Amino acid sequence: MRGLGTLFNVIGIIAGGIVGNFVGHRLKSKMQETLLTMTGIGVVILGIGGALSQMLSVVDGKLTSSGSMMMIISLAGGAVMGELLQIENKVFQFGDWLKRISHSGEDNRFVSGFVSASCTVCIGAMAVIGSIQDGVSGDYSVLVAKGVIDAIIIFVMTAAQGKGSIFSAVPVGLFQGIITLLAFFAGDFLPAQAISNLSFVGSILILCVGLNLVRDKQIRVANTLPAVVIAVVFGYFQ
Repeated sequence: MRGLGTLFNVIGIIAGGIVGNFVGHRLKSKMQETLLTMTGIGVVILGIGGALSQMLSVVDGKLTSSGSMMMIISLAGGAVMGELLQIENKVFQFGDWLKRISHSGEDNRFVSGFVSASCTVCIGAMAVIGSIQDGVSGDYSVLVAKGVIDAIIIFVMTAAQGKGSIFSAVPVGLFQGIITLLAFFAGDFLPAQAISNLSFVGSILILCVGLNLVRDKQIRVANTLPAVVIAVVFGYFQ
């Protein structure tokens, strides 16, 4: 049955978030702060690892890099498009709406937790590749693996930032569900290079999410999301 991978992923996020929310109330503020910082560092390393895996390769026994120009153009162009469209404001408005309907008005960290968690678990090659495989052949193994990873990430982020992180299940369900549906009707419509570019640029955006968790100056990550679209378009011409 198509879509089981996304369903498992969403359930994993919700389960991890519920446990994290239960544990978070029992942690002292200093413990929550340390946990948030360590989560941020973990996300930073995750982003660096993903970016380097796409950027570096060994050719004739020598380490070489590629994709630098694509990365710069995608990030710069995506930032301009995102700022013009004010994507982050719309994401925050959606977070505020979720906050209201979930009766979480007393939770001052709800929206920031939702945005940080959503950017972390929605962006990445696993989401795209797994959804395509699920839609084309019904193979949801990649999304099952992603669901386990996301459950752990959301558990930690919810314990540190509150239950807003749990609601990242909503954009994950929508994003992966739409890709699965498109793949079901259109087949394998993304070339390998487009997926590689998406993973590269997406990993850098995940790195930015991690930096937001460990420092005061915030990067408007949601306003750079069009960068992944530009990176995918590059893949059709490389």
